[in-house]
Amino acid sequence: MEYYMLLATDADDVHEARMAARPAHLQRLEALKAEGRLLTAGPNPLPDNPERVSGSLIVAQFESLDAAQEWAEQDPYVDSGVYEEVLIKPFKAVFK
Repeated sequence: MEYYMLLATDADDVHEARMAARPAHLQRLEALKAEGRLLTAGPNPLPDNPERVSGSLIVAQFESLDAAQEWAEQDPYVDSGVYEEVLIKPFKAVFK
């Protein structure tokens, strides 16, 4: 299993949608963590307003790039229109 970086960018004006979908989104991350597959995850705060975010970063293990893509496509933030784009790339964890 390899690590993959999922860098998501939020669409405009999605704070309320993000907050509504957040519990389900975090539940999926907790599942990855429980499986020992989550390296790190968190939002990207805006420089001028740390209470708002512009996207998220997730680094987790998946069987393949296709598996990472499939997992990302099922995220509640995708379903609710929060994420405008998700960039997925292999990730080499040099320091843990």
